[in-house]
Amino acid sequence: MRIVASVLMLAAASFGCVDRSTAEGPSGGGASGAAGSGGEGGGEAGSGPICELPSTFSWTSTGPIIAPVSDESHDLVAIKDPTAVFYDGSWRMYATSVGVGGSYGMVYLSFADFDNPEPDTFYYMDQTPGFHTYVAAPQLFYFEPKDLWYLVFQSGPPMYSTNPDPTHPEDWTPPTPFFSGTPAIISDNGGWLDFWVICDDDHCHLFFSDDNGRWYRSETAIGDFPGGFGDPEVVLEDPTAGRLFEASNVYRVRGTQKYLALIEAFDSTSSWKRYFRSFTADSLDGPWTDLNPNGVHPFAGLNNVTFDGDPWTADISHGGLLRSGYDQRMEIDACNLRMMYQGCDVSVVTDDYNAIPWRLGLLTNVP
Repeated sequence: MRIVASVLMLAAASFGCVDRSTAEGPSGGGASGAAGSGGEGGGEAGSGPICELPSTFSWTSTGPIIAPVSDESHDLVAIKDPTAVFYDGSWRMYATSVGVGGSYGMVYLSFADFDNPEPDTFYYMDQTPGFHTYVAAPQLFYFEPKDLWYLVFQSGPPMYSTNPDPTHPEDWTPPTPFFSGTPAIISDNGGWLDFWVICDDDHCHLFFSDDNGRWYRSETAIGDFPGGFGDPEVVLEDPTAGRLFEASNVYRVRGTQKYLALIEAFDSTSSWKRYFRSFTADSLDGPWTDLNPNGVHPFAGLNNVTFDGDPWTADISHGGLLRSGYDQRMEIDACNLRMMYQGCDVSVVTDDYNAIPWRLGLLTNVP
C-alpha cells in the first residue's frame, strides 16, 4: 500500500519482521449478479439467532493458511490485505500481492472452506485490462441496487471496478476513480489509503485513513453510487498517529442498529506491534465510541489471541471480518465472528518493508 515516507519510519518500528531502520514503502501509482446475499452454506442473511457485540474479545488463531503462489512471471514474496465472501458454494478472495523488488498488484483465489484453504483458483489481476499497475488493498461486495459486484481498492486515489460475476476476475472493468481530483483536505493532510465502502438504506459511505492519525468519511446518496461523493470529513483524530493508523473496515451488526468500525493501530501498549482497535456507533454518521482502546485491551492483538503452539506472528495486521452476507450493507454475525488477517513470521527480520513475507491467517472469536 502507499505509505508516505515520514510515517513509514514510525510504522517500521511496529513490525516484528522489520528492523527499526530504513524501510521504504511502495510508491503510489496512477491511476453474474446475485439475488440476495446469503452467507456461508447458502443460508439467507438475517436468518438464525441474533447476538449483541461483546464488550471484550478473545480469539484463537490458525497458523498461516494462505501463502503467495509464484509462477514464471510473478515472483511473489507476500500476500496481504484480504477481502473474502462466501458466494456460489466457495470462498471468493481478492488480496494484495507483493513481488520481489516491491511490485504491488492483486490476486484472486477461491477455495471451498477454511479447513482446507488450498486454492482451486489463483489468478494474477495484472492479466485483467487496466490492472497492470499499482493496485492494492481491495474490498469486494455486491451492490444490490445495480445488480453488480464492486471491487474497491487503492491505486493512489480510491478506485472501483464492476463485474457481473466475481468468480470471473478477467471481467472487471478498467479502474475508475471515485473523485475527479484530490480533495483539498487530503492534499493538506498528506494523503489517503485503505478505502472501505458501506451503505445504509439512504447513503453509501466511503471511509479511509491518512496514516497521520486521522480517519475520514465521505458520503453519497445510494442512488448516485458510485458517483456523487462529497468532500471528506475527519471522523476521528488522534495526536499519536499510530493509534489511528490504517486498514479500517466498518460493518453493521446483523439484527441490530449497531455499527462496528475496526482500525489498525500500534503504540507502546502493544510493544509497537500491530493490533486492531474498535469503535461502535448507532449510525454511520457517528458519533463513534471507543470500545477497545489499546494494545492491552484490543479488539484483536497479541494480548487476546491464542495460538496452537508458539505464536507465528507478532502482528495482527490488515484484514477483515467474514460477513454473514456479501452485499453493500457489510453485515456481520456477532454470534459467529471470524477474521482474516495478515501476519509475518516472527523469525524474519528485514529493514525492507517490501520484503516482509506476509501470510494470511484466520481468527475465531471465543465467546
